[in-house]
Amino acid sequence: MCGIFAYLGPENPLATCVRGLKGVESRGYDSAGIAGFLKRREKKQPRGKKHRGEIFFFKQTGSVDALARNIPPEKLALAIGHTRWATHGKPNDRNAHPQLDASSEPAIALVHNGAIDNYAHLKHLLERKGRLFRSDTDTEVIVQLIKEYYRSNLLEAFAKALKELEGSFAIVAIHKDHPDQILAAARSCPLAIGWNAEKKEHLISSDPNAFFKRGDLKVTFLENDQIAVVREGSLEVFDQNLEAISHKQVPFSARDLPEPSKEGFEHYMLKEIFDQPAVMANMLSKRTKHFPFLDELVPYTNAFSEIDQITLLGCGTSWHAALLASYLIEDVAKITTRAEIASEFRYRNPVLGKNSLVVAISQSGETADTIAALRAAKMRGVRTLSICNVNYSTLVREADHTLLLEAGLEISVCSTKAFTSQMAMLSLFCLHLAKVQSIPVADVWNLRSLQSIAPMMKSILGKKEEIARVASRYAHYKKFIFLGRNAMYPASLEAALKLMEISGIVANGYPAAELKHGPIALIDESFPVVAFCANKQTHAKMVNNLLEVKARGAPILAMTFEEDQEIPKIADDTILLPRGLDEWSLVFASTTAAQLLAYEIARIYGQETDYPYDIDKPRNLAKCVTVE
Repeated sequence: MCGIFAYLGPENPLATCVRGLKGVESRGYDSAGIAGFLKRREKKQPRGKKHRGEIFFFKQTGSVDALARNIPPEKLALAIGHTRWATHGKPNDRNAHPQLDASSEPAIALVHNGAIDNYAHLKHLLERKGRLFRSDTDTEVIVQLIKEYYRSNLLEAFAKALKELEGSFAIVAIHKDHPDQILAAARSCPLAIGWNAEKKEHLISSDPNAFFKRGDLKVTFLENDQIAVVREGSLEVFDQNLEAISHKQVPFSARDLPEPSKEGFEHYMLKEIFDQPAVMANMLSKRTKHFPFLDELVPYTNAFSEIDQITLLGCGTSWHAALLASYLIEDVAKITTRAEIASEFRYRNPVLGKNSLVVAISQSGETADTIAALRAAKMRGVRTLSICNVNYSTLVREADHTLLLEAGLEISVCSTKAFTSQMAMLSLFCLHLAKVQSIPVADVWNLRSLQSIAPMMKSILGKKEEIARVASRYAHYKKFIFLGRNAMYPASLEAALKLMEISGIVANGYPAAELKHGPIALIDESFPVVAFCANKQTHAKMVNNLLEVKARGAPILAMTFEEDQEIPKIADDTILLPRGLDEWSLVFASTTAAQLLAYEIARIYGQETDYPYDIDKPRNLAKCVTVE
């Protein structure tokens, strides 16, 4: 879940690397660091003596901005950088990357994303040989292995070290005996190498989107156990046996990617919540002018018309979108559908038939558990589809088919517009399935529901001050329970997750009927209940559930439709949703209101308690979860 960026070219490597790290910081922000070779005036070397570089490094706990403020402005010949999400060892200066060998004048500097499963065994063996370790990281084992095997051939030592590793990694390393090159390797972690022929520069990153404003590039995505040697003007790729192999280069334009901006909002999260009406309008305008809504799937109409089972995979927020879609697809397209947490799917033995479809959902397209589940499905010969917001990502490259969300850059770690875009795309996919399977969609559902989403979201956002006033009455509570039935149950799960992510407040979602099967034991006057009551089919049952809660003294905040006459009489506070929406549109409405509620509670809670919680970069989280 860490971010990697490296640079070899004519521009200032240090400054370029700092800018690049900003592009991958959402993958981890516990600490950051940069290493490179100091650029010195060439001195004549004695005949036969190999030129050696002097490694410069600087690393510290905290953000990339803090690194940029404090790092000495040294002139470097090249640079490798890292922003960390701690897996092994606390987030401190000692465990920050780059990791170096323990000598007084380090020979090796290395940055790593991933997790080495057998690091403890390797560390024990190396310590018995006298190797001194200075950090608690699994990464330092890789450094020490390279040093153990190094005689003069760096590529050979690098390859030998990698063969010892079990687990996942994207690695970038430099050695002082080889100051003209950067080595890189990957296994089950993304790593992209970009070549800009115009500027004669190489860029390496966990995410090619960090190459913004570098012009037209050729990008190589390292595959499992491939090793790259990057020199000025050249890129060589080898397999694990050091056989040279050809590498595919993908055209990639990094000219038009926008610079991140809050556009006047206090946080990226709030800006992205307010982005949603435009995102929905753009998506639906583009997709719903005529059938087919999903042009990408038209060449495969016959195959999709025969699908009789769908498995939707996701983690966290994407699993909530999958769960919502499972309700809708079975209701409208009449296809047996289940939503699975991706991290659990690969360890089961699911029944998948020849006409099964596996749909993998991920905002980043780099979620390790989701990618692993997709690969498990592909090994069974099942057709796969990815729904993703990031082109060129691993999920997009590996799935048989892809539907890109095009929701725009989402900076806040807490997903908002990507989630509602997933919901909208899955809705379109549901309609597409119904059409190709000759289901008379007009009899049960139609496009008016989707076309109402953008103006409805705008209406909800107009209630920001009202929702902020409601939030002020709940911001002092330390625990919440969110309840919903039918499609409002997954919506309540997502709402609870949003509040928990950005505030650190304990929040859990439950099907309302399950309250009596355990959670009601927790309910008292200190435990507010947030109720999603806008599902008309289950409205009467929600009334009963809230009366049970009220009898036990819990404060109740309810979200329901404007014409509701019963819930406002029971709840302490009510957020009314726009009149005239159907059941599915009310899920979008409830979700938008819940996003604002979570944001306002977190903002007020932070002000009143001086709790050190960054809404855009919540503690212990990362935008892109690349470790299992």
